[in-house]
Amino acid sequence: MASSAKPVLISGAGLASLLLAQSLRLARIPFRIFERDSSFIFRAQGYRLRLSAEGLDAIESVLDKTSWDKFWATCGKTGGAGFAAFDAVTGEQTEQKVAEGLASRGGKTIGISRGDMRRIFAEEVEGNIEWGKQVVGYEKGVDNSGEEGVRVVFADGGKSSWGSMLVGGEGIYSKVAKQLSGGKLKVYDTGARGIHGQAPTTAFKGLGEGVFRLTDTTSERGSTFLITNVRPGDMEDPNVQFGWTMGGEPGVIRAPNDDYSIVGKIAVDMAKDLTKNWHPKFRPLFDEMSEVDAAFWKITCSTPSGVPEWPNDPRATVIGDAVHSMTPAGGIGANTAVRDSALLGRLLREAGGYKPGVTAAYEKEMRVYASEAVHQSYSMAVAAFGIKIDEETSDTV
Repeated sequence: MASSAKPVLISGAGLASLLLAQSLRLARIPFRIFERDSSFIFRAQGYRLRLSAEGLDAIESVLDKTSWDKFWATCGKTGGAGFAAFDAVTGEQTEQKVAEGLASRGGKTIGISRGDMRRIFAEEVEGNIEWGKQVVGYEKGVDNSGEEGVRVVFADGGKSSWGSMLVGGEGIYSKVAKQLSGGKLKVYDTGARGIHGQAPTTAFKGLGEGVFRLTDTTSERGSTFLITNVRPGDMEDPNVQFGWTMGGEPGVIRAPNDDYSIVGKIAVDMAKDLTKNWHPKFRPLFDEMSEVDAAFWKITCSTPSGVPEWPNDPRATVIGDAVHSMTPAGGIGANTAVRDSALLGRLLREAGGYKPGVTAAYEKEMRVYASEAVHQSYSMAVAAFGIKIDEETSDTV
């Protein structure tokens, strides 16, 4: 098919987009990626991701053996206490408030930092990324040779060259998703906020190996929780940092002017204030925080009732957070995103590139597992930190 010579256009250079690009590269299908940031190091890469069996299978199905071996070697494999819950104030072990299935391979919890994952997925595709290109929409039409195609529109008013199809992977603020779905794809602001922090391995000595959830329900402001992954191998290296992720019920954590992009001392001071009554064995996580890595984050979620349907467009579709944003509860979001990449990449590979029917087949299958994942993540978040979304009245981002 002549039009298959046109590249697949991808908006956003996040994890889902980069893994899809790997699939296209290995299938020798041309592609271009448009990313609003100026480089990979433009912003902090966020907390550590836990990988489910489904997520690992999806990644392994895409990467070549060399890349997979590198990826697997980079992953941490955490055993130890497994998944343990503690009262953050008394230091005593408690019952799990939210059940989580974490072990995914060999009885271990498999994790990797978002930055490391992005770096590996970017290898050999970075030359196809156009930086500083914020996509605000797209248009379909006919190029100079009379062939149909699609091109993206940038924030500065410029337009890309024509492509065979467009994949929107630019996250929760995706303009492609809004245009494609006619506004049906929504991302709700749950009102809950969080803080991400990092500290040297010495701060985690009192915990031992394992995945830990600390919960504090004593504050008048509302409850808070913290999740951290203490993995073996790096514990004796003082140059290595482990991360933790804190979240609070709506209203507990609030950045100045609700600006979740604020980083540094303000986030550190708030984390220390929220945890000043916590048990001494947890205190080093905050006393030894890296100020430069401290950041606020906003807890959002797509439509809890499931991924909505919209009239299919053979030349445009969406992947990852652009179509199914999730709360951090259960660690399901990234795993669902890489399933999108593997599925859409396989369908395009089998079709030899763009072909009518590919996006419809992808969306039909994606809606099933993604709707289930969003509902599961939302239900766990309701139990874990008291959010509630009304699909008719709740604020969207």
